[in-house]
Amino acid sequence: MSNKNFDFLNSITDISEDFFEELKSISVFREVPEGTQLVKLNEVPTKIYMLVSGLIRCYLITEEGKEYNKSFYLPICFVASLTALLRKKPSLFVFETLGDCKIYEIEYAKLMTLCKNNIQLSALYAKVLEVVYTKYEKRLVELISLDAKGRYLALRRQIPNLDTIIPQYHIASFLGITPVQLSRIRKKIDTD
Repeated sequence: MSNKNFDFLNSITDISEDFFEELKSISVFREVPEGTQLVKLNEVPTKIYMLVSGLIRCYLITEEGKEYNKSFYLPICFVASLTALLRKKPSLFVFETLGDCKIYEIEYAKLMTLCKNNIQLSALYAKVLEVVYTKYEKRLVELISLDAKGRYLALRRQIPNLDTIIPQYHIASFLGITPVQLSRIRKKIDTD
């Protein structure tokens, strides 16, 4: 991991360089091509990922085969099918790269073993869980309280170059609308 990654981890909680090296020792760097499913539907996941470049989407598939995007992940962040990892159950979600990505992957079991013996890692893990929970809560509030235009504007604030890096049909799926509805919302915003 580079200094940028050390700085990212330190922005979550204070960590030492020794701890950073220990974390690096259980991490594997990978370059992953676009369209790779890091976590497949109904797969019991065993890894967490730190995305350092690229874009990942998380989605679910209905019995009819329709996809609904749940989340988009931009660098630098952690990515995992958390509930499936914690419960050692099949994932209800698919995590797929939307472009070529650079990631670090860590075996969840190794991470948990380190957590038991390292107060810095335990603190980092707790802080990451807080960040994840806060993001999910914010997303839930947006789904309940905002109309489609409001959800789109909120997503644009979170991802300033949204319309150039994510295909329209993925954005529409995330917002719970059709691509045609999204096109109308964009047109209305542009004329306002």
